[in-house]
Amino acid sequence: MQIDDQRNEAQGPSHIPKGARKLSLVGLGLRLVVAAAMIAGLCLYARTPPAAQRQVAVDAAATPFVPSTAAPKVPTAAAPARFGLAEPGLDPVRVAAARIHPASRLREDALARGAFEIMEAPALRVTLTRGDDAAPAPSLFILLARRAATDGPALSVIRTGPSGRVATKFGTVETLEVTLGGPAQRTCTGFVSRETTFRLDGWLCAPLGHPPESRTLGCMIDALTLDDPADPSATAAFTAQRTERGCTVTTVADANEPTGSLGRRKAHTKK
Repeated sequence: MQIDDQRNEAQGPSHIPKGARKLSLVGLGLRLVVAAAMIAGLCLYARTPPAAQRQVAVDAAATPFVPSTAAPKVPTAAAPARFGLAEPGLDPVRVAAARIHPASRLREDALARGAFEIMEAPALRVTLTRGDDAAPAPSLFILLARRAATDGPALSVIRTGPSGRVATKFGTVETLEVTLGGPAQRTCTGFVSRETTFRLDGWLCAPLGHPPESRTLGCMIDALTLDDPADPSATAAFTAQRTERGCTVTTVADANEPTGSLGRRKAHTKK
């Protein structure tokens, strides 16, 4: 019993071997050394001159930012050309500035007449597309849907009707009856040329929501004019002999005036 008591006193009150106590003291010392080193590093960083910190910020700002997604391309302006309509009408012809399509790099000239939402008057929109790398036009339905959604008022193709063909000075033009919806709902005739190096496409809406007659559409297409010294072949195609169908012909200047067989449109008044 006396020997056991002496062993317990040698091991200490916690019964921890002397070797284990030494290892614990060594670990504590190492932790203290690491903590002191970290404190010293923080103090050194805090004493770094402001000029050095500013230099680090300048270096970071000088690094150019390269976005992962390219910005959308916007149409660029094209060389001027005279695209017009030599057909009398109550509304003036509005010719948009020519542009180069950012994706296809093709030139687009566009004109319009009338307002789509005014049911009592015709509404017209025509786009002339030119370029050396012009791909075959998509189906007329797809082409009209794209034009309706992106050009002019936001429209959509609600339904389609009969398709057909109209003879013009540009050859046979494909047609499709479509009902367009937007500020109003109108049944019009869409068209696209297939026999020329350039492309003419658009739609014509007759008054009171009815599609135009084939003769009316053919006269309108034959009345389109172009004067572009940079493109003599296309200019020559527009000056070709018109189809004999008894169409009324005016000059481009007269076509931009609100004159015609019906005279100037009267304003609606309430009594």
